Amino acid sequence: MKKLSREFYDRDTVIVAKELLGKYLIHEDRIGKIVEVEAYVGTHDLASHSAKGLTKRTQIMFGSAGYAYVYMIYGLYYCMNIVTEGEGQASAVLIRAIEPIKNIHDRTQGPGLVCKAMHINKSLNGHDLCSDYFYLADAQQSEEFIILEKPRIGVPYAGEWANKLLRFYIQGNAFVSRKEK
Repeated sequence: MKKLSREFYDRDTVIVAKELLGKYLIHEDRIGKIVEVEAYVGTHDLASHSAKGLTKRTQIMFGSAGYAYVYMIYGLYYCMNIVTEGEGQASAVLIRAIEPIKNIHDRTQGPGLVCKAMHINKSLNGHDLCSDYFYLADAQQSEEFIILEKPRIGVPYAGEWANKLLRFYIQGNAFVSRKEK
């Protein structure tokens, strides 16, 4: 499998989000195929953590593309984003669901479940995704699929941004977290 380059991540967030579908997320000996993502497109995006500006929590989002932004929600679950675009853009892509490929035995339909199944936690916040044990790679075989575009999930506080079509998933994949919205 060919590891994704820094240049892959250092592009428009929506393009990166769509192109992450079908790629492999690899952490140590676990491999999952990315089947659902959400794009967060900078400080003007009211659903993004970066909308509140540069903080200790969001500093990774304001940094270079190709790094993991890992945080806890509800005091229970970790979520993983991939920082995109250039330094200062504060954009990222949330990994919402993966299809288990190797050494994954738990549910993976939701961002918290992805992290639990992949053993991703806060210790990986700020991790360089061009490393050797936690990274993303091209699939071994290219696959054709239809990408559906839907509103993001769980961001009703974001005003007009709650309805933007910034959630992308592979049509018909059984591991997508929520298909009806």
